[in-house]
Amino acid sequence: MSLEKVLDNKITDLLMKIDKQKLPKHVAIILDGNGRWATRKGLPRSFGHKQGVIVLKKILKAAKNLGCEVITVYAFSTENWSRPTKEVDFLINLFSEVLKNEIKEIHEESTKIKFIGDLTPFPKNLKEIISSSESLTKNNSKFLFNVCVNYGGRQEIVKVAKKLALKSSSGEIKPSEINEELFNSELLTRGIKDPELLIRTSGEKRISNFLLWQLAYSEIYISDVLWPEFNEHEFLKAIIDYQSRNRRFGGIESLPNESFEDSQNFPNKNG
Repeated sequence: MSLEKVLDNKITDLLMKIDKQKLPKHVAIILDGNGRWATRKGLPRSFGHKQGVIVLKKILKAAKNLGCEVITVYAFSTENWSRPTKEVDFLINLFSEVLKNEIKEIHEESTKIKFIGDLTPFPKNLKEIISSSESLTKNNSKFLFNVCVNYGGRQEIVKVAKKLALKSSSGEIKPSEINEELFNSELLTRGIKDPELLIRTSGEKRISNFLLWQLAYSEIYISDVLWPEFNEHEFLKAIIDYQSRNRRFGGIESLPNESFEDSQNFPNKNG
């Protein structure tokens, strides 16, 4: 039996284990490991980024087919500018190339694409491609694909705080009116449900300044697989793991034959 056939069988088995009623509607992904994957194979880091794009297309398709509604990916952080100029330039050109080549198919699949972050530093031609891509797909409603570029979670929160402070000082709002709902309305992700699941590849156990406000109650799944080797099988494993979690949002489940009063009366060492 071919390796492809074995993988297909594994995917089929995993699909049978998934509860379609408990799917995360919004999945955020930190695409990590492109450069390391290429380096380990003795290839330029640019090759890893190209392979990462191929994998992303497959995961978007898998998520859509499964019934997820939103995918948000961390494509380029505010910290990524510190990488070698040659790699940064390659990534910027890759964004342009991929958008030009893929936007027609994205639109035909009724997918809306949205770019989240500060686009100011990017070249004019890339900003124009981004703007036209968003404009073309703005009325699509089947699936939402968010791409975080030149994005930082702390920077976003500070920007919102400044904006609300200015509104308060000008008298547009009262300080007492500032709450989570108002704060949410000023975020770059306003109007979008917070992610229920965050997937990070390559085994790194941190969120790297990604959606700090929005990930407050997201379940986190760490995969040791580098992003260029991530596939539908690995994605489904993440979904199954998510469905095994008990999402309590700070609360607890009632335990049989136990009450809060019982726990308060439990004898201590000195009792």
